[in-house]
Amino acid sequence: MRDSLTHPRACIDRKLLGFTNLLEGCRQQPPQHLVCASSSSVYGANTRVHLWVTDPADHPVSLYARPRGPTRRWRMPTRTFVRSRRPGRFFSVYGPWGRQDMTYCSLTMTLSEDRKIEVFNNGEMARDFTDVEDIIDGVLRTLDRPPARDPLWTGDPPVLGRSRAPHRLYNIGNHQPVELLDFIAILDRLTGRTAREVLRPMLPGAVHRTYADVDALMRDTGFAPSTPIETGLARFVD
Repeated sequence: MRDSLTHPRACIDRKLLGFTNLLEGCRQQPPQHLVCASSSSVYGANTRVHLWVTDPADHPVSLYARPRGPTRRWRMPTRTFVRSRRPGRFFSVYGPWGRQDMTYCSLTMTLSEDRKIEVFNNGEMARDFTDVEDIIDGVLRTLDRPPARDPLWTGDPPVLGRSRAPHRLYNIGNHQPVELLDFIAILDRLTGRTAREVLRPMLPGAVHRTYADVDALMRDTGFAPSTPIETGLARFVD
């Protein structure tokens, strides 16, 4: 997300042009089922704590959160994961091989080097951290379940998360937000270090809390997040 604030053109190239190229490839060689990922950042300025796929995603607070969705015109069975946004939305993914700029990676590196940790919004933030194994499980469960058209859908008013086209939205998350300071305390225990925290104000484009409602994915596929944050972070630290 921070990279989209400092390098907006690169963000547009990757997200908009890159996804357009993917869709063009699908148009030329149509797949039976396209499953694509979005981010929970799409919910943006939404003030609800418990985020449903039917919640509005039309007030993003960063360029990173801009939706990029498949076109209905090609009538391609599509799922998007809402990061939870877009049309499949993932919530705060973490795992053993994350990028160095991801929060949990950078926090652990800072701890290991005994440097001060910048804690934004005075630590009053929470994220629905989701282990990559749970993300993979959620995606795999949708692969052999292409969505059907919804003949009862109407655009007056539109029902978010559904469509007359073969298209569905799902959230994939751990369904259990973790306070940022608690997250750091877990890393303290796992690394044997003690964080030296420096409280900072809220970053532009950040949101206070994310909390994925995964009822739709559980109902349709039997998905259930199974990795506690302590277990997932222990694998990462190891």
